[in-house]
Amino acid sequence: MSNTPPPTKSELKLLQLLWTHGPSTVREVHERVIASSDVSYTTVLKQLQIMHEKGLVSREASGKAHRYRAETSRDETQRSMLDDFVQRVYHGSASELVVQALGMSKPASKKELAEIEELLAAIKKRGDSGGDK
Repeated sequence: MSNTPPPTKSELKLLQLLWTHGPSTVREVHERVIASSDVSYTTVLKQLQIMHEKGLVSREASGKAHRYRAETSRDETQRSMLDDFVQRVYHGSASELVVQALGMSKPASKKELAEIEELLAAIKKRGDSGGDK
């Protein structure tokens, strides 16, 4: 995703559908979108065309229709968007983000805390401190 712009909120919604359901036609994407919002077929088509121009999705002919496929993985997109967010909001400090997230009004569950502890242990074992910021 390094050369492609980050997806907008509505583009991200379409990417999530493509990640979940795999390559899909406009009609298939539209049917899934209208389950949660009232968006027209032509709006979905235009948005997928714009996303294709941006390089967020690829398309291939499938009979008279086109099948659209996400060009980046969910993980890659999340990582890129999170890195951008951390740079802009927390001046590149992942620790400030973590402290803020853990201090939110809804505390982390025991399971989430255990996952965080496992991740920290794995990072320490690798000797990867994430770099000095």
